[in-house]
Amino acid sequence: MTEILVLYYSRHGAVCEMAKLIARGIEEVGGMQARLRTVPTVSTVCEAVEDTVPNKGAPYVELQDLEECVGLAMGSPTHFGNMAAPLKHFIDSTSPLWLSGKLIDKPAAVFTSTSSLHGGQESTLLSMMLPLLHHGMILLGLPYSETNLLHTRGGGSPYGASHHAGADGKLPLSDEEKQLCQALGKRLAETAHRLHKTN
Repeated sequence: MTEILVLYYSRHGAVCEMAKLIARGIEEVGGMQARLRTVPTVSTVCEAVEDTVPNKGAPYVELQDLEECVGLAMGSPTHFGNMAAPLKHFIDSTSPLWLSGKLIDKPAAVFTSTSSLHGGQESTLLSMMLPLLHHGMILLGLPYSETNLLHTRGGGSPYGASHHAGADGKLPLSDEEKQLCQALGKRLAETAHRLHKTN
């Protein structure tokens, strides 16, 4: 099986649920498998010390995960229109992969969840794209052939999958948001499969 890394940070569970839906979309493509990984939290005063294995959810990501996988889906909650600090902290550690060019030409996609409808979904998606562009990755969004983009009243963007979780973070993903997550995963897997076959 060829694997795609689904890397996320989730504080209240919505981004984790999105990651699982994207993984389901990835695994709709024959020969493709999702590798779910997360990142530890960070402290405001010093680097947080966490157990090496989280007490729930996906294992923590390592640089080797990025190197071994043929594609990447990366997700974060929106924090003031930007990715969350724990994910940014990990991304800042990927300089060895940048120096070696290990991520060049691998396809990537991004996803997010916000507490307010206009709380910076698209700027967060764009903020996650920037380091991936520096790594030379091939960025994928959602084309308007995904008609749920035209009907969603919550999340959903041509820049990537998104979700409106509400002020308390408890709004469930809508049917449209779920379908867009799966569509993004499937598109990423199909693209990675085509690129991987030509190498």
